[in-house]
Amino acid sequence: MSRIGKQAIDIPQGVEVSFINNIVTVKSPKGILTREVKKGVIVKVENNQVLVSLAEGSEEMGNFHGLYRSLINNMIIGVTTGYSKILEMIGVGFRAVVQGDLLDLQLGFSHPTKVKIPEGINVKVEKNTVIDVSGIDKQAIGQFAATVRALKKPEPYKGKGIRYRGEYVRKKAGKSGKK
Repeated sequence: MSRIGKQAIDIPQGVEVSFINNIVTVKSPKGILTREVKKGVIVKVENNQVLVSLAEGSEEMGNFHGLYRSLINNMIIGVTTGYSKILEMIGVGFRAVVQGDLLDLQLGFSHPTKVKIPEGINVKVEKNTVIDVSGIDKQAIGQFAATVRALKKPEPYKGKGIRYRGEYVRKKAGKSGKK
């Protein structure tokens, strides 16, 4: 049995959790998140706690025991406090602007790069080079941030590109000329 899966999840004040027809729904004033749970995993909501367990005879589903417990915990944290990822753009002429539901990026290419912002995600640009991606769905925020970062990954010689805040980019020595 999973060590993480055995732990109970406390439900904060103002959050509703329900499990009907293998679908977990988490509601709060910030929003609603839903996730389908595989058959063989049972979610019980009792005494302001969520318990995840396995159905009898479904030991092969043990791989998903801790996974679903963590996913449900992330949903509860998302609707209470939310998640955020911050990206920094480093390079001459690099800038970002939010235009409606598009993120317009100038990344040193001959053309502007526009990325559609998915629903449920908030994007703010500070100082033209810092992009703050926030929302309630941890997976969607991480996926969007990774998509934006993949447009211009940090290169190892000068470190130019898009990186997560606090990310360390190891730099290589360039060519050494004749001496």
